[in-house]
Amino acid sequence: MHTVSVNELRPGMITADHVVSRYGQLIVEKNRILSYQMIAHIRYYGITKVAITDGEPPSEAIEHFETEQNAVLSYNEKIKKSPQFLYFKKEYDQKVDFLQDSLNDLIVRNIPCDMDHLLEQTLCLFQQNSTTISMFDMLHNMRRINDSTYAHSLNVAIIGRMIGMWTGLDKKDLDVLTLGGLLHDIGKCMIANEIINKPGALTDAEYAEIKKHPRYGYEIVKDLSIDPRVKKIVLNHHERCDGTGYPIGLYGDDIDDFSDIISIADVYDAMTADRCYRSGMCPFEVIATFEKEGLEKYKPQYILTFLEHIANTYINNDVLLSNGQTGKIVLINKQHLTRPVIQMSDDKFINLETQPDLYVQAII
Repeated sequence: MHTVSVNELRPGMITADHVVSRYGQLIVEKNRILSYQMIAHIRYYGITKVAITDGEPPSEAIEHFETEQNAVLSYNEKIKKSPQFLYFKKEYDQKVDFLQDSLNDLIVRNIPCDMDHLLEQTLCLFQQNSTTISMFDMLHNMRRINDSTYAHSLNVAIIGRMIGMWTGLDKKDLDVLTLGGLLHDIGKCMIANEIINKPGALTDAEYAEIKKHPRYGYEIVKDLSIDPRVKKIVLNHHERCDGTGYPIGLYGDDIDDFSDIISIADVYDAMTADRCYRSGMCPFEVIATFEKEGLEKYKPQYILTFLEHIANTYINNDVLLSNGQTGKIVLINKQHLTRPVIQMSDDKFINLETQPDLYVQAII
């Protein structure tokens, strides 16, 4: 066990003792795996230091984690048995295979992609899911089945198009944005699979190679007969408004709008997706992360629109709260998106905005 300053707390650390306020109120239990929301609560109560476990996770921490995962899996199984999902999965898998074949033909055989057909394939999925709520339900469950680079690119194209729809873009611009999402990670096809699929932390050298993929991608698409904004997306989708991005380190308005939109979709999909080395984060955990640092890294008009709409897509979803109780989201608080109003199983309502010791732990 060792003591850590609250500013040094990171998600994944495990509490070695109860975290209590100066008045003795229990904030986080002993043997809990910390999340962004837990850390935010600890800061909220003015706590300065937390005892953290060394070595292997205690059995109790693992049990808490498994309880959450079982609740999530039960919801996923219910969705996966629905006729709508079975049809979506079939169509989705076909689109991923088509995208993979098209990009491989372009890179390996130098056969040009039929960009119009590539776009049409993606838009078919929208025809089957007329609302963003149903689309996100489908995507979240597909993430647990297919987490390949090509599936991620399809997801980013879909999410990016939805952000464009929420901001009022016309069809031509939406199509450009969607194509940019499909092609944004094309440069990863030039990086060894051993690095892309590595089950664990990357070495400094491996991460440096990963960071080259926007430039690799731009070299592939720069001479293609496609909208210049698509080429910018491929090059700039890892740039951030505070200058911390790559490969160039652009600031603010030097980053084009479409690249900023796709970067939001890219990060959201990556953080909520399961990987071989970690489980996907709860969407409300991702929203909390975006609320904490998003206004510095992304353009306000896009990140704020995205956060409000993405939170609203989870209205009527069942959730697991941090105290182990379950309920249904019935209202989103616009000023505090991660603090919705929850209807409990006994029909009582809990406004998380007035209950800082509780938070949404998982969509179930």
